[in-house]
Amino acid sequence: MPSRSSAGMSASSPGSVPSAPASVVWNSVPADSPDLLDRCWPATGLPQGVMGWTTTREVGSFGLGSDEPVGEVMARWSALQDALARRGVSRLAAAHQVHGAAVSLHGDGWRGWLRERGVDGHVSVVPGTALAVTIADCTPVLIGHPRGAVAALHAGWRGTAARILDVGLDLLESLGFPSQECEVYLGPAICGACYEVGPEVLEAITGQPASAKGQLDVRAVLAAQAAARGVVRVTSDAACTRCDRTRFFSHRGGDAGRQLGIVAWRLLDPVSSAQ
Repeated sequence: MPSRSSAGMSASSPGSVPSAPASVVWNSVPADSPDLLDRCWPATGLPQGVMGWTTTREVGSFGLGSDEPVGEVMARWSALQDALARRGVSRLAAAHQVHGAAVSLHGDGWRGWLRERGVDGHVSVVPGTALAVTIADCTPVLIGHPRGAVAALHAGWRGTAARILDVGLDLLESLGFPSQECEVYLGPAICGACYEVGPEVLEAITGQPASAKGQLDVRAVLAAQAAARGVVRVTSDAACTRCDRTRFFSHRGGDAGRQLGIVAWRLLDPVSSAQ
């Protein structure tokens, strides 16, 4: 099945900017986790073989738009593909992101590294597929369903206001995977205390007039959006990319580097499946 894109919505939620909603099962990952390569997503209800994680500064940047030599960045992407292949993953989908709400569906008619243009999210229902988003303060949203569907979304304030989470969940539902049965992980991102935004941003998020700057916790907004869709398993990583620049790249902190948020559905027996 070829990849296809789903257009993003432009509607925003009315009301004030939410904090962490009490209706969500909120399993926080310790902010001081010692993992360097894989701050692992502690998924509880997903099939064996579904895994999600974010890279950190220690393994280097995956951003192709920085001043770092392209060859060095490409070497990291190649190393990632090799590591995934050892775990039974032969397809890696990523994109040149545009802070929008378009989400692509990836089938099984390809192998290797696919880099699309103009999308900020990915969905796949095919084992052996990994989905990656590049981040540096924006939120990596990883989604899994007990029957194996996975999604990765890049959600900054623009994508959040454009309801990229709804777009991803709508695409999953169109494939037969109800939102209420999904598990959502909100990875390392800039925290609300570090993220001051203008009134136009607050208006875009809340749908209400704003006259002054304010603090915005994008992960709390995303958690509220997930709760509104009936998602009860939401994990929010406690790490802030701006607070902990020793571990993460931060756009607000002046970094050009990018870490990755990755979700993969690996084949459980990659050796025999390759024969």
